[in-house]
Amino acid sequence: MLLPVIGALLLGGAAFAVAYDKLPSMKRQNPILTEYQTPFEIPPFEQIKAEDYMPALREAIKAQRAEVEAIIANPEEPTFDNTILAIDQSGKLAEKVVMLFSALDEANSTDEIAAVAEEFYPVYQQWGDEMAMNPQLFARIKSVYDRRADLGLSGPQLRLVEEQYRDAVRNGALLSPADQDSLKAINAELTDLFFRYNKNLLNATNAYAITVTDPARLAGLPEPVVAAAAATAAERNLPEGTWVFTLHAPSRLPVLQYADDRDLRRQMYEGYTSLASSGEFDNSAVINRIVRARSAKAQLLGYPDFAAYATANVMAKTPQAAEELLNRVWTAARAKVHEEVDEMQKLTPEKIEPWDYAYYAEKVRQQKYALDEAELSQYFAVDSVLNGVFKMAQTLYGVTFKPVPDAPKYHPEVKVYEMLDSQSGEHIATFMTDYFPRSTKRQGAWMSEFKGSYVDENGNRVAPIIYNVGNFSRPSGDAPALLSLDEVETLFHEFGHGLHGMLTRAQYRSQAGTNVDRDFVELPSQIHEHWATAPDMLKLYARHWKTGEVIPDELIAKLEAAHTHNQGFAVGERTAAALLDLAWGHLILGPNDSVNVMDFEQKVAQDLQMPAELMFRYRSPYFKHVFGSDQYASGYYTYLWAEVLDSDGFELFEERGIFDPETAKSFKTNVLEAGGSEDPMILFERFRGRKPTPDALLRNRGLK
Repeated sequence: MLLPVIGALLLGGAAFAVAYDKLPSMKRQNPILTEYQTPFEIPPFEQIKAEDYMPALREAIKAQRAEVEAIIANPEEPTFDNTILAIDQSGKLAEKVVMLFSALDEANSTDEIAAVAEEFYPVYQQWGDEMAMNPQLFARIKSVYDRRADLGLSGPQLRLVEEQYRDAVRNGALLSPADQDSLKAINAELTDLFFRYNKNLLNATNAYAITVTDPARLAGLPEPVVAAAAATAAERNLPEGTWVFTLHAPSRLPVLQYADDRDLRRQMYEGYTSLASSGEFDNSAVINRIVRARSAKAQLLGYPDFAAYATANVMAKTPQAAEELLNRVWTAARAKVHEEVDEMQKLTPEKIEPWDYAYYAEKVRQQKYALDEAELSQYFAVDSVLNGVFKMAQTLYGVTFKPVPDAPKYHPEVKVYEMLDSQSGEHIATFMTDYFPRSTKRQGAWMSEFKGSYVDENGNRVAPIIYNVGNFSRPSGDAPALLSLDEVETLFHEFGHGLHGMLTRAQYRSQAGTNVDRDFVELPSQIHEHWATAPDMLKLYARHWKTGEVIPDELIAKLEAAHTHNQGFAVGERTAAALLDLAWGHLILGPNDSVNVMDFEQKVAQDLQMPAELMFRYRSPYFKHVFGSDQYASGYYTYLWAEVLDSDGFELFEERGIFDPETAKSFKTNVLEAGGSEDPMILFERFRGRKPTPDALLRNRGLK
């Protein structure tokens, strides 16, 4: 997942060093507004205070406003350089401030940061609207756009012109002044609602816990999970002989997968699936307001519904195209779910309920394949897995990673690395990791950046600062953090996003790295998941944390044999969630309309003929992809859309060898380095040699 940053056109600008006060000799300088005197210009986190962000943001907006005014005041005819490129290069300080703040708001949200966020995001959104709807700026963009065919532009330049025009129109540039005011009000409301939704979700997650005092209820749970629960209880000053389980994935998922105590599984399942859906942190009203605002926004901009608006500017082009793929996959996954339930039902006289699915799926896996994931995790210490992705990147793309232990960090658990070209030693990027859960961090895993890459005015490549965040299993006792298979794949996934951000060679800021169509952005992340369990890759990184023994062939064989185990569930819950997301996008709510969130979900489930044992991967009150921002709204389908690409693409690696240099070079050149400089389908076809088909996805998941 990518961390969203609010603002459609706030990209570009010059570097600034602005004093915090007009009397710098008497007042403390705002460290955010200085040039960072740190390794690789990493933010000096320890120097920055919560009260620094708003002054920094206001100075950044002031600076970019001056840049925009200079573009508008240029007496020369609008050209690519004096208008389109100038816009792309504007706002570097604003980007610097917003990336810094949003990173900490997601990964280390203290009470002070949360308080600043209530003011920060609305102010930034207002500036985004002001810039996007500036009629004089749009007139210059339109002038270049109308003459684009006659200007002798390169492919990336032409694409940048068309993107700026399209984005301005999608952000209200063609609306009347009165309608623009309406759109600004809607955007301001959505910004506030996203903040409230995320705040409710974080608070609700932290508020729920299951306290266990009877050790008999711990039967079946792996020892590291039990130890972690004891440590959580100790942190809460509970007496010895108490265990606390939370909704964070490293606690929740093992309970559902291993706990013999059925009531404990039920408590965990019901606690998670009712998250933020009642009481003080209920998100139901917030969801209604978001849907109403999105309905109004889409119709104001001339779209039939929000789903049509959200898909118009990406590869899918229409929600119907996304739904066509999803329904094909859903039909296959649903049939597989019924097979899986029938197989599990043979192990118990009790009817399989949703909280039993993971537990009995694990029993079936052990019975059919003799694969014990707890045994497998002994080979997946977090440092070994991280070393694995580094070796993958070195073998495929010719880069190495060097630890930078003394670099600034926003939290003690963060680690920093320098990416270097293996042959020349050139500094390519800075990479940061933050892998363990805490109460100040949102759920999930994501990649983002403190500084993006581009080619500056002097023709020099600016090296990016990329970070990965996760919520993985913590170290326990004398054991390091031992990751589940799902966590291993997630680490490879987010590192794939990181490679997209670090290896980019796109010239323009708004086309560099992950600045691509959102249904293409998951290709680099998901294709690298395939290496996580490839036998040749496992031999390079999977070592027993105690003995250092390389993972044995027989365990790899079991893992391969079980590759498609439980894929009805895995694909079904994700596909159903994607269809639920699009259903929300199709829903039109007027100013006085409302919908019961749970009833709406139930209607979608009925229409899908969803098996009773299955649930949406995320229910609406905690479906952060959809209601925590607009980044994946009516776009959760992109994971499956991209899986069509990644499954098809990885088959090319399998045909030629997963470390084949020429195939890796082609993927690096045409996907990782190219960013959004060309149409994504052209880039994929250039790599693959043809258009993609869904057949590889169905084969990979065992659904065909």
